[in-house]
Amino acid sequence: MSMDAVFRAVADKSRRALLDRLREKGGQSLGELCSGLAMTRQAVTKHLAILEAANLVSTRKEGRKKLHFLNPVPIHELAARWIDKFGRARLDVLRELKRELEQTQEEEK
Repeated sequence: MSMDAVFRAVADKSRRALLDRLREKGGQSLGELCSGLAMTRQAVTKHLAILEAANLVSTRKEGRKKLHFLNPVPIHELAARWIDKFGRARLDVLRELKRELEQTQEEEK
């Protein structure tokens, strides 16, 4: 697995949405993943192929269905290489500050 492939795969908003759906509920079929998305079945299939090639999604056949599962290992490897080195605690504080500032701005509107 290449980190370049993982970065390319997660760079796309549609693929991140698919990963989010698999994080919420693993073992979804193509039909389940397509449900409620503004994408064609062919587009979802294409995105899943890219996620599989980056090792972010694994599959298992059950009868006629192909079930999709999130593989969090490549994301963890990215975090270990790129985020942990910069001090997760400091980044968590900055993320919380950003969230609070955005919330305050929304309340002032």
